[in-house]
Amino acid sequence: MRDQVQIEKRRTFGIISHPDAGKTTLTEKLLLFGGAIQTAGAVKNNKIKKTATSDFMEIEKQRGISVATSVMAFQYKNKQINILDTPGHKDFAEDTFRTLTAVDSVILVIDCANGVEEQTKRLMEVCRMRKTPVIVFINKMDRDGKEAFDLLDELEQTLAIKVRPLTWPIGMGDRFQGVYNIYQQSLNLFSANKTKIEEKVLEISDVKDEKLAATIGEKAAAELCEELDIVENIYDPFKREDYLSGDIAPVFFGSAVNNFGVRELLDTFCEISPSPIGRDTDVRRVEPNEEAFSGFVFKIHANLDPKHRDRIAFLRVVSGKFERNTFYYHVRLDKKLKFSNPTSFLAQDKSIIDEAYPGDVVGLYDTGNFKIGDTLSSGEKFIYKGIPSFSPEIFQELENLDPMKSKQLEKGIRQLIDEGVAQLFIQQPGNRKIVGTVGQLQFEVINYRLIHEYGANCRFVHRNFFKACWVTAEKPEKLLAFERAKSNSMASDKDGYLIFLAETPFLLTMAEQDYPDITFHQTSEFMLSEKK
Repeated sequence: MRDQVQIEKRRTFGIISHPDAGKTTLTEKLLLFGGAIQTAGAVKNNKIKKTATSDFMEIEKQRGISVATSVMAFQYKNKQINILDTPGHKDFAEDTFRTLTAVDSVILVIDCANGVEEQTKRLMEVCRMRKTPVIVFINKMDRDGKEAFDLLDELEQTLAIKVRPLTWPIGMGDRFQGVYNIYQQSLNLFSANKTKIEEKVLEISDVKDEKLAATIGEKAAAELCEELDIVENIYDPFKREDYLSGDIAPVFFGSAVNNFGVRELLDTFCEISPSPIGRDTDVRRVEPNEEAFSGFVFKIHANLDPKHRDRIAFLRVVSGKFERNTFYYHVRLDKKLKFSNPTSFLAQDKSIIDEAYPGDVVGLYDTGNFKIGDTLSSGEKFIYKGIPSFSPEIFQELENLDPMKSKQLEKGIRQLIDEGVAQLFIQQPGNRKIVGTVGQLQFEVINYRLIHEYGANCRFVHRNFFKACWVTAEKPEKLLAFERAKSNSMASDKDGYLIFLAETPFLLTMAEQDYPDITFHQTSEFMLSEKK
């Protein structure tokens, strides 16, 4: 029973958007309201010498962008909130897609000036595919941007999801004065404050109250009444079950940097968002209220603490209770492992925990036992589905510039690849290392980390490949014949699976036609069926 209470308390969600929409700033403010931090670092403000709590890697601080998903946990209104702040840049889309497998709901941040961008669409497709509940936060209302109704229309059309505003902005840009909470029928006016929480100035339950006109001006009050009437007439009433099934997205307006609208978002989120849900495995569906423990690794991060060269695997608990110093079964390795210091996080600040429940994200110190997608259980043999590696789009060869540091380079690139930031293909003869990613920026990040974290002097040289496909065949001799015929285009991935590196779309199509017995895979999901 106690475990059930703990499960009900948990809320695990990801924050997604295109770059610069204000995800990391919103994460900061949620932490601020949750009491996890006392002042928020204005991310790109040089006058405040703090960077955002969730951007902890040196390269993130330099560039003012997030390059890795960070995990943060805090308590708010008797709820245990677990936030996963994801990188928005399309070059790190893979990290974000995988993170979406570990959350139960999503907050989508949209910049009111730019509206819906390409990357937002891709992320939303993943949410729709998994029927993940989505809340939309339209940010930067303190700047001039698109009208609120235009933004809502754009959301409905481009993301193919119904929306329902639960808060409404009073003015925009210079005229922006606050947010009216439709859901709770109250008005909270705040004075802009970037680093601290301001106490609420005014609470009004009826928009026709004279106090409102006296506070925000008659013109603004009349506009607000008119717009709220339109909202009530156009949009369907909000039903929680529609939101939970992924059919409707509640919309909130605000300005994260000025703390406008964030409290409304957090309060409503705690009320309506789902507690942890079950997950599918290759054998059966696992529900959170089951007795036996199970969970999966969705992310690995090396050198979270540069002083210690550590490596941490992030595990999402799906069912049962995770306990410290207990032996758990590692399905892929077929052996039992014990964890003496599992941790919870506030970005890179860690604290050791004794137990964790479904919905929690636990950090496990890893000595090379884990890969992304690994399953831990109390003894049952199954693998969680839906955590694939994608076929990369950009390829570069890694060259070692200092033969004395070959060992460091080998170790560094293996560890970074295990994190899932890129994929490594080994080409013979010569053991050539070809790194494949979905975006250019990742090479810069890898190069920076190899030099600064591992002391390996290296560079990347562009290679002209179009696609990397995993190849399998039912008859081993057919695969062997294909490998011999295409020896110049063959490589193996870090697990030893064969890869075909096609230089052009034409050559890939020709290979598929010439070798009908060979199956070409664009994601690594096929490995699951092979392992059975």
